[in-house]
Amino acid sequence: MSMTSDTILEVRDLKTVFPTRTGIFRAVDGVAFELERGKTLCVVGESGSGKSVTARSILQIVDRPCRIESGSVLLTRADGSTTDLAKLGSRSREIRDVRGKEIAMIFQEPMSSLSPVHRIGTQIGETLRIHFGTPKHEQRERVLELLRQVEIPRPETAIDRYTFEFSGGMRQRVMIAMALACNPSVLIADEPTTALDVTTQAEILDLIKKLQQSHGMAVLFITHDMGVVAEIADEVLVMYRGKVMERGPVEQIFHAPQDAYTRRLIGSVVKLEKKAEVRLTRPVIPAGTPPLLDVRNLSLTFPSGLKAVDDVSLTVRPGETLGIVGESGSGKTTMGRCLLRIYDAQAGAIDYRRPDGHTVDIRTADKAALEKIRREVRMIFQDPVGSLSPRKTVGQIIAEPLKIAGMKGRELDDRVADLMQQVGLEPAWRERYPHAFSGGQRQRIGIARAIALNPRLIIADEATSALDVSLRSQMLDLMMKLQDELGLSYVFISHDMSVIRYMCDRVAVMYRGKIVEMGETDQVVNDPAHGYTRALLSAIPHPDPRNRRIHNRFRYDASRTA
Repeated sequence: MSMTSDTILEVRDLKTVFPTRTGIFRAVDGVAFELERGKTLCVVGESGSGKSVTARSILQIVDRPCRIESGSVLLTRADGSTTDLAKLGSRSREIRDVRGKEIAMIFQEPMSSLSPVHRIGTQIGETLRIHFGTPKHEQRERVLELLRQVEIPRPETAIDRYTFEFSGGMRQRVMIAMALACNPSVLIADEPTTALDVTTQAEILDLIKKLQQSHGMAVLFITHDMGVVAEIADEVLVMYRGKVMERGPVEQIFHAPQDAYTRRLIGSVVKLEKKAEVRLTRPVIPAGTPPLLDVRNLSLTFPSGLKAVDDVSLTVRPGETLGIVGESGSGKTTMGRCLLRIYDAQAGAIDYRRPDGHTVDIRTADKAALEKIRREVRMIFQDPVGSLSPRKTVGQIIAEPLKIAGMKGRELDDRVADLMQQVGLEPAWRERYPHAFSGGQRQRIGIARAIALNPRLIIADEATSALDVSLRSQMLDLMMKLQDELGLSYVFISHDMSVIRYMCDRVAVMYRGKIVEMGETDQVVNDPAHGYTRALLSAIPHPDPRNRRIHNRFRYDASRTA
């Protein structure tokens, strides 16, 4: 691999290893690539493929006992000289000079990378003080300029606010401002949009592109989302289990992929571009079927005065999937929690039809009635890690609702084994703890627990948003298979319109606590009536580099329509 005059970073045969009890684990195994000025290289692969460890190895910030075993990371400096970063000590003066100044990094989770006790102006200013010794009065001017560059509203007041006072998207902008403080020649972005809504993600991708063009930076963008890759990449590097499976121009990777793993990754994102095949063969629900759930004029205002759910009405019919879509803060999760009385709504009715045909208002039901309803209406949570107890084995977690219902002994064991098989897990794994499972497997454990008592309705809150795109379609297919086998209905809450399009029969679009549009999924997706729905749809990354749309998307402005 020969370095061209535009090459700013060259990685050659990089190997990073973790010593474990059973031997050496090769997290990065012979990775090689070049980064050119003004170009974007996307590193793509599923969780555990070694993408983040590769990025951290470049800056020598891998967690111990992980270490670089061999290979070189050649950085071309401003004066034309070349330094091998892999040869520098992880705490040396030389590598500290490179970090933030010549190579800056944006991390996936801004909340854990930003200090909660310092104002954001101080945090961004610190970078300037360390690298350039910028005096205090000059720091403030430069920080204000950076906040304007990353388009944070009212920078004069924002500069003195704390991290927790910002939304996820705004925190990510603060991280970008901090990364740009020293005008680095290389920007490494490690999954910077994974936790964000599609509309916020599109804004951040726009911003990085604009700043890259004005600063001439090389960008190393790590992601597991092939749609994002198609929208922003010049070159693509596909990783799997520490190795490079394929690399080349974005056009070649998408339209003439050589490797089977690359083809599978692209296939899984293209699959979500249309309705699931299983939905095409399902019988139509008769028009006069009484609803399983009938929600009328539901409202919830938090003590802070925020109206999180504002006069919401919807129905769920037996055997159907109703999607609830909207960005963070739209009220969809709060509304989902009201349906199970995790939150108490102050007004409205939630009429649930029991198996014997009589209806109960969940909002006003007494404790005994609620207990029975909660066996029939279950929830799958967004975060498979936070919703599974780390102190219990998987068998104990799945058995919990069954035990409460009075099942015990051999019958309990057999039921747990059946449930694990149903969701594609080996019953022999029941003695393991959640930490021994991948994200996708943990979500399967959550699904097994939810279906344990043969419920009739499942409220799935962002059940696939924490998963890689290859796992996402698997998980949605599993949920639809279980729906057909068990006669389930779903309320499927998501911020991802492509997931809704794939899985849901009908969809309700939420914006600032209200439902702004509702209808058959095909009709809402193909011919949206509301401007906000159009904005959500146009912000979905399109998995074809020949048809990039995200930078010319439709933006919804509520003030203009008010």
